[in-house]
Amino acid sequence: MELLEKKIQKDGIVKAGNVLKVDHFLNHQMDIALFNEMGKEFKRLFADRPVNKILTIEASGIGIACIAAQYFQVPVVFAKKAQSINIDGEVYSTKIESFTHKRVYDVIVSRKCLGPEDHILIIDDFLANGCAVNGLLELIESAGASVEGIGIVIEKGQQMGGKLLREKGYHVESLAIIEHMDEKTGEICFRH
Repeated sequence: MELLEKKIQKDGIVKAGNVLKVDHFLNHQMDIALFNEMGKEFKRLFADRPVNKILTIEASGIGIACIAAQYFQVPVVFAKKAQSINIDGEVYSTKIESFTHKRVYDVIVSRKCLGPEDHILIIDDFLANGCAVNGLLELIESAGASVEGIGIVIEKGQQMGGKLLREKGYHVESLAIIEHMDEKTGEICFRH
């Protein structure tokens, strides 16, 4: 998606440790006009799929999932990273390792929110090693639901997450795939 790539080139900052800082428009401050265009693009990419729910993980995926959900006219469910008094009853749970935060989270979804009748589109802001998406896939499998696709805003193509998911047969669509980042020069190259 050319609009997103231009925004990453303009405002993204390459940090040590293969980290791309995009908090000025994606995962801290959100550019809603850009999110709107990304939501439209996800709808175009998955228009042929019978999606009835979008699943993401807190916190950075929630904004884009909500905007995209408007185009699908479906609810958003987000996996929580901590047990909450707001979630009563039984839950599906798994552990997810965060690439950015270098820690493991217990994530949960109420069993009232996911079930065998659901056709899920996963949406998330980043795909690196695939830990978050694989955790969400475990939750979907536990619920007996169907995976209709995986929509990613920025995929780090130099890491294995996207490749492994595609090899497993998942329909993965990333709006921008980064082929290479150079922390010394700040250069960002995209795969087309």
